[in-house]
Formats: sequence, structure tokens, C-alpha cells
Amino acid sequence: MFVTATLDAPTTSPRTAGRRELVAMITAIMGLTALAIDLMMPTFADVRSTYGMDPDSSEVGWIITVFFLGLSVGPWLFGPVSDRRGRRGPLLVGLVLYAVCSVASAFAPSFAAMILVRFVWGVMASGPRAIAMAIIRDRYSGEAMARLMSMILSVFMFVPILAPSLGAAINAVAPWQIVFATPALLAGALILWSRRLPETLEPHRRQTMDRDGLRLAMRAAANRETLLYTFGVMFLFGVMTSYLAGFEVVLHDAYDATDAFPVLFGLLGIIMAIGIYLSGRFVGRYGLTPWMRRLAFITIGSAAIFAAVAVLGDGVPPLALLVVTLGLVLPVVQGLLPTGNAAAMLPVPEVAGTASALISTATMAGGAILGSIVTALYDGTVRTLAISILVFVSVSAVLVIRATRLSDRRAAESSVSPLA
Repeated sequence: MFVTATLDAPTTSPRTAGRRELVAMITAIMGLTALAIDLMMPTFADVRSTYGMDPDSSEVGWIITVFFLGLSVGPWLFGPVSDRRGRRGPLLVGLVLYAVCSVASAFAPSFAAMILVRFVWGVMASGPRAIAMAIIRDRYSGEAMARLMSMILSVFMFVPILAPSLGAAINAVAPWQIVFATPALLAGALILWSRRLPETLEPHRRQTMDRDGLRLAMRAAANRETLLYTFGVMFLFGVMTSYLAGFEVVLHDAYDATDAFPVLFGLLGIIMAIGIYLSGRFVGRYGLTPWMRRLAFITIGSAAIFAAVAVLGDGVPPLALLVVTLGLVLPVVQGLLPTGNAAAMLPVPEVAGTASALISTATMAGGAILGSIVTALYDGTVRTLAISILVFVSVSAVLVIRATRLSDRRAAESSVSPLA
């Protein structure tokens, strides 16, 4: 069986982080995931050379894709355990193993070994990320949770903005292996900082880990509303994995502009951060579900523009136009991601860790598979990426709109007094 309780905020001592420090810490924890992805992108050419690949091989994109697959598996090692043992212990274990995998990837003797280590690294990175989401759900709910997640992710987006330039700078003076080992240093600093993290899951709210308890937790987390949001977010992650794995390759093959990658990637990252921030503000103005419905339609329109430009440009539109149209679609996708995640968590406060695991697994695994399909279909142009993004956001929009109707119905039912 599992235990339910109210969402009373736990008290903190002077030795534990307050609200602002807690938000900063969660942002940094989630930033480690992005760091392990984006820091490596400028090293792709050196990785190809080290492991004897063709200079234009898209196989190097598996460094990104397999990490996302690991992210999809790991939450089941950490989410249910954090519902039983609390958040702090599993979080610290995940950070330590993240650092170990970072170092191990730098010494991989072959590309196959590199991919294996990157998968394990993704598994370990997923733990702190999933637990960070559960910590937010422990403390907040409703539109406040959606706004907070948008704020955290808008700050978090500066990691992918800065990481490629940092990776390129390190790689300019040191071997690519040093770039892969750098996240271990930052994880070590965060391990020390996390000692100030308050335990947000009080003992009376923790679950048992027997078979019946886990089964009931899974059933609660797999309600229809949560699942619709989860699969909607999964297709949005498919957009992001396709972009992350394919953008550098497109610049290299179609535009011969690899040197411009850090600048363009950072510019698009700034635009995405603005999109996330504005989305959080609009949640407060319009309400969570009305804003999500509007944003779902906006994603379809922006993706259609991007696809039209790619097709009419014979797969290689002018580089400036490519960046402009990507700058239309990526911010709205990123704006819908945190609101979708928050909405998926709202119906299941009593099993936040398990729900976070379910959501993370489905979105990361599905997104990675969708991204790998796009990578496999790559034809040397941006056409496949653009058409895939249009399909993914269209499916996501349908799922999200259906889910918001269920959310509105649940909110209306909960607002009616039983004595009425």
C-alpha cells in the first residue's frame, strides 16, 4: 500500500537551503543533464577522427540519442525509491554515479564502448533530474508549479546556450576527452552544495515498496489525463532530440558551416529560453489549460512555416532563413514542454516520484526513438528534420488538447462541494 498526505511544506533549518537557494539548486541539478548533451557537440569532428569514422558520418549523433535512451530508463531506478526513502539520498547517489560515468566516457577504447558508457551516463543523469521534478511537486501544485517549472527551465536554458561555446573553448586547447570529463567536476561541486538540500518528502508521506504498493502507485500514475499529457510531451521531446542530434550534422553537410554551430546553437538557445519564460508568464495570465491549448495551435503553425521553407528551398534554404524559421518553432515547443510536464504531474501528488519516473521514461525513450528515426532518414538536407517536426508537433497538439479537456473536467468536479 502507499501512503497519502497533505502537501504541507516541510520546515527548514538554518543549515538547509531556503526557497530561492532551493530553486537555484534544482536548476543546477537539471542543468547537469543539458551539460552532458550540449557540451559534447563541438567535439563531433574529433570524435569521428579518433574512432575512424567518415568525416560526414551521422553515426556520431548516437552520442546524443543513446544518452536520451539512458535518461528514459533511469527514473525507474530512482523515482519509486525516492518515494520510499526520501529525495536526498537517491539524489546524491545519482550525482556521484553521474560523475563516474563522465570520467569513464573520456577513456572509452572504442566508439561502441563510448555509446555504452553514454547510455549508462544517461541512466545516472536521469535520477537527479526525476528527483528534482518530484521535489518541485512536493512543494508546489497547480499554476504555481507550472510557473516555477517555466522559470527554472528558462534559467536552465542558459546551459545549452553556453555549453557548446565552453566545449569548443576547451576542445581548442585540450583533447576532446577533457570535454567529456568536465561535467564530473561540476557534479562534484553540486554534490557538496546538495548537502544543504532539505528533505521535502516527510516520513508520513512515504510509500511502502512491496508489490501491492508499487502496483497501486503505478495505477495512480497511469491515469488517462497524465498519460495524454505524457505522450504529448513525448512527441515534443522527439522534436528536441531530432534537432539536437541533427543540427550540427546539417550545418556540416548542407552548409559547410560547422564553425558557426556554437554561435547559432547559442542564439537559438536564447530564443528558446525567452519562449519558456514568456510561457510561464502567460500561464499566470490565461490559466494553465487555456494557455496550453493556444500554444498547441501556435506550435502547428510555426512548424508548418518551417516545413514549407525547407521544402520550397529544396531542402537547403538560405542559412539565415533556416535559423529564423527554427527560431519560430523551437521556442513554442520549449514553452509547451514545462507546462505539459506540470500538467501531467498535477493529478498524482501522492506518487510524485513514481509519476515522475513514468513521465520521464515515456518522454525520453519515445523522444529518443523518434529522434533516431529522423537521424536514420537523414538525406543530407534539412527537409527530413522539418517534415518530422511538423508531424511530431501536430500529434502532440492533438494529445495535449484532449488532455486539457480532461483537466478542465477534473477541476470542475473538484470545485463542486459534496454537500451542494
